[in-house]
Amino acid sequence: MQETRQNKIARLLQKELSLIFQQQTRATHGTMVSVTRVKISPDLSICTAYLSIFPSEKGEEILANVNANTKGIRYELGTRVRNQLRIIPELRFFIDDSLDYIEHIDQLLKG
Repeated sequence: MQETRQNKIARLLQKELSLIFQQQTRATHGTMVSVTRVKISPDLSICTAYLSIFPSEKGEEILANVNANTKGIRYELGTRVRNQLRIIPELRFFIDDSLDYIEHIDQLLKG
């Protein structure tokens, strides 16, 4: 029962965070940020979001910018989901480097 609720909330947060990042990255041309995966703690207090950043060279810079603006992002998220969630979870962001890892494996297999 609890896992179903966690999954539903994780999907909701992933969708809303994706829309927030889509709006924010529209102003910066040449970069794209997408939310690949969202995990939420069993007590629904911590949301861990994994971001895929293109181009990957700017990943650390953009992640630092996102972490600096976590409060603003959480506020924006709260205004979007205030009717569905009573408590807006604390946000934590990490870089999802699985695509770079897959590309590295492909290069090793080809060469």
